[in-house]
Amino acid sequence: MDVPEVSNADMHIRLLLLAGLACAVCETGVTRAQTPADAGFTVSKVGPNVWAAIDNPKAKQRSFVNAGFVVGDDGVVVIDALTSDEQARYLLQEIRKVTQLPLRFVVNTHYHGDHVGGNRVFADIGARILAHRNVRTWMHPENLRMLGDNPKPELKKLIESFAVPTLSYTDAVDLYLGSRLVQVRSFPGHTGGDSVVIVPDAKAVFGGDLLWKNIIPNTIDGSTKAWMQTLDALATTYAGHTFVPGHGELSTAQDVIAFRDYFATLQTLVADARAGGKSGDAVTQAVMPALTGKFGTWELFGYLAPLNIAQAEAEQSGTKRVPRPESGK
Repeated sequence: MDVPEVSNADMHIRLLLLAGLACAVCETGVTRAQTPADAGFTVSKVGPNVWAAIDNPKAKQRSFVNAGFVVGDDGVVVIDALTSDEQARYLLQEIRKVTQLPLRFVVNTHYHGDHVGGNRVFADIGARILAHRNVRTWMHPENLRMLGDNPKPELKKLIESFAVPTLSYTDAVDLYLGSRLVQVRSFPGHTGGDSVVIVPDAKAVFGGDLLWKNIIPNTIDGSTKAWMQTLDALATTYAGHTFVPGHGELSTAQDVIAFRDYFATLQTLVADARAGGKSGDAVTQAVMPALTGKFGTWELFGYLAPLNIAQAEAEQSGTKRVPRPESGK
């Protein structure tokens, strides 16, 4: 498909606006593999033949998002395709440093553009794109919706060029790379079409945007009560595992609980403000001081926290718009 040339920086800015994302992550002492200077991410081994590509805030052209890959006996599973074709090609280079086995699957953890923008690079070399069934339906129209009523033609064309999943599932699917099991499971919360990827023999969990570490999340499509239940389940079921968040550094079950605490605090503060008769900007003004005191050091706080407050108020009042499956789905 003929897609207009868009610079890497412009694409990141546009997809940042599209999904409300821009991440800066902290160094944690994890051993890094060498990656190309412009890759935008660093690669960490998180288990036997399991790798995470973690956004590098020091890069000139950052990835702004995390991804990963799992190598089995007869092939590779990639988890998320990064923001753009360019970033996906860098990830492919990293995979080829580890193995020449074929890329069998790319799992999109959800539909947001920063996680699916590089799909076509992998599809063009024979990988099957797999996601929750809602992702195929939502990838183009819902990403376009975030651009507003009058998107620029080149942006519209860019989003319409995203390669959609060719395989879908509803609740759970198991992938086998020879004898190696990779589990893909549906959990609610971030978008209504979220997948978590578990590699049992490596005790590794790729959480997609159901998990952010020390970064205020994008909640534009979120359902907070379900999201907190998911985080409880993940922390309990996979205690002792290494978590790869959609944004931020490698995490533990304790980090999952800390992220859950953000939502619990947000919901309580908004509910208290509403109970006091406040609405709209008055809710934001009432909630921000207490939220700042506890989470003000998290990345993107100044930008996304006010949006999270407004979206939490809309959710509690029953007026929040979230993506819905097509009728009969």
